Amino acid sequence: MSEDEGRTAIEDFGGLIDWPRVNAWLATHDAPGSGPVTSVRKLKGGIQNNVFLVERGGESFVLRRPSKHLRPNSNETMLREARVLKALAGTDVPHPRFYSVCEDASVIGACFYLMEPLEGFAPSGQLPGQYATDIAWRRAMGEELVKAAAALAAVDPKAVGLDGLGKPDDWHERQVSRWRSQLDGYRTMPNYGEHALPHIDEVGQWLSDNLPRDRRIGITHGDLQFANVMFSLRAPRISGVVDWELTTLGDPVLDLGWVLGSWWEKGDPEGKQPLVAPWEGFLSRAELVQLYGGITGRDMGDLPWFFALACYKLACLLEGTYARSKAGQIPAEIGQKVHAYAVWLMAKSTQVIAG
Repeated sequence: MSEDEGRTAIEDFGGLIDWPRVNAWLATHDAPGSGPVTSVRKLKGGIQNNVFLVERGGESFVLRRPSKHLRPNSNETMLREARVLKALAGTDVPHPRFYSVCEDASVIGACFYLMEPLEGFAPSGQLPGQYATDIAWRRAMGEELVKAAAALAAVDPKAVGLDGLGKPDDWHERQVSRWRSQLDGYRTMPNYGEHALPHIDEVGQWLSDNLPRDRRIGITHGDLQFANVMFSLRAPRISGVVDWELTTLGDPVLDLGWVLGSWWEKGDPEGKQPLVAPWEGFLSRAELVQLYGGITGRDMGDLPWFFALACYKLACLLEGTYARSKAGQIPAEIGQKVHAYAVWLMAKSTQVIAG
């Protein structure tokens, strides 16, 4: 979130923010600074959300709200993110400090929340600073991701008030049907029709037939990868994990599976390159798995199931973005890009289940 899309005056960004109403709301809620907003900068965020760096009274905070085209659960998701960030205070999980949440969608047309700005960058493309020149710093990036996943896995949901965040009963058994039903649901969207994901039946059957022996329930981030992690430019460490919209109760090893799916190694299916450059010095997938097992004490013999599930689940989710692009809600080029990645994920999952 450190990169911006251009400095602007106090504008409403196409109706996304009603600043007079936000200023009135800020006057009665917890947020850094005082008085009206004096400047705002739109940050690079995800496809589904808009993120702004806001300044007032010489201090700053980040305002996060859903996209202009609200989904049926957009407000609920925003409130869930705020709840999770608030609950993580005092834990070892690196995350931005939570300030306040607006549950009244009438203020700007959607629920939103405020959080701490994070120093650093979300890795993508050419790495900056010492990450580009020091192999030890690049190695630390993989280690930091695993440590963040392990730290979240160690949090007791009940102890932090998140025991009602999801449906833990039969979580492992329900995963295939859960995500396949979501994929099938896109058929009702205009111009989408039948999905075009290869191997979906094959991988789904394998997941159903090979449930892990070591099953536990904790908090899962749901999208742990470089795009959702801020790395400090001052030291090879994570400043904070962001984008908690998919957080729920589940088996935390799935977060490691998510990291592995975003990774790159020789022998992967064609059609994907490393997320960042240079890639020399990054941990191998085997080293990531060994590190996670050593920290958490989990049996890594079941890891292929979580790796394959991560690919399967993300492919199904990405098809939702593709379906929305076909309906004209998202630019077509973005839809094509995420669909191509979904196809790659399914190809990778067949490698994983083949051993």
